[in-house]
Amino acid sequence: MSGFVNESNILLNQHATSKEEALRIIADVATKLGVADDADAIYQAFLAREEIDKTGMVDGFAVPHCKSTAVKNAAVVIFKNDTALEWPSLDDKPVDIAMALLIPDSEAGSTHLRLLSKAAMLLMDDNFKTKLRECNDAAELAATLNVELVA
Repeated sequence: MSGFVNESNILLNQHATSKEEALRIIADVATKLGVADDADAIYQAFLAREEIDKTGMVDGFAVPHCKSTAVKNAAVVIFKNDTALEWPSLDDKPVDIAMALLIPDSEAGSTHLRLLSKAAMLLMDDNFKTKLRECNDAAELAATLNVELVA
């Protein structure tokens, strides 16, 4: 997965006012990047997944994820908001950083589980969380993710 996350997949200094708005922005950006071909389908897939169980982890991080035929290539999008949002999480704290996973239906088993597992492991690593929280350089964050996602 080297080179998997591009600088354009890192959304810094966002101003969403709700979890839904954040997911809409991620869906729109994924479509603009060519990761997906239908922003509405991606948004609805995110919302459907949010209905199943909380995607908020701990310490202000979430891992929203979707599987959809609208996703053409598996991707990770980092969304850093300027304020914490109400987002059901394991520690009941609001979320300001989302690591969104977008998976094509055709890769739903292997790629989805591998990325979800890796994302969860990374968000248990205090050094990784600190780097993600403190770094505001999209190229540096993309490079870090490319190393960490294949480690």
